[in-house]
Amino acid sequence: MSPHQGPADFPDTDAPSGYPRAVLFDLLTALLDSWTVWNRAAGTEALGRAWRAEYLRRTYGCGAYQPYEQLVQEAAAAVGLPASAPDALEAHWAELPAWDGARELLQALRPHCRLGVVTNCSDRLGRQAASLLGVDWDVVVTSEEAGFYKPDPRPYALALARLQVRPEDAAFVAGSGYDLFGTSKVGLRTYWHNRVGLSLPQGAPAPERESPRLDAALPWLARFRNG
Repeated sequence: MSPHQGPADFPDTDAPSGYPRAVLFDLLTALLDSWTVWNRAAGTEALGRAWRAEYLRRTYGCGAYQPYEQLVQEAAAAVGLPASAPDALEAHWAELPAWDGARELLQALRPHCRLGVVTNCSDRLGRQAASLLGVDWDVVVTSEEAGFYKPDPRPYALALARLQVRPEDAAFVAGSGYDLFGTSKVGLRTYWHNRVGLSLPQGAPAPERESPRLDAALPWLARFRNG
């Protein structure tokens, strides 16, 4: 199914109450606390944040997919970390903890909405991370599968096409302000779960809602179609 379908190509099925028909999530920042595991692999929080910032710069800048694991390794080397740091990150990948409220939000939405993930990751690691939340996802789209890294619009559009949901009938829960560049192009209303208090990237559109917590997303989503 093409990610470039128009609104007429999507079936007009109703969602109950005011919920959107689908909610898409960033995975590694919005739902999972990947910061802790990166910091542990780096040895200190300062090194972990520097490594993560360099990795994000590379993924957001490259556009077309390059191997995720390769970018992680290159970013580690660029900030002076040894090759053992990426190895440690992957060794602890299955220990990525969910943020407080993540599983509760997903369980509350499950009866009302289709649920999906759009993540900057390889297929192998992205699907492994998605499985940690114990949700029967309706769609999981990785940057490897889409062929492009977010915030290119194509990963978001691919998820919507597979769900057969119009952008205006779906919501996105972001973990990074950079997602807002992509969701705005696709037409996805966005809640920014800004857990660690990041600044909005220069030039990025403002989210519809922003909070350091996930529980505030539920009332917004429950009234999604009413305002």
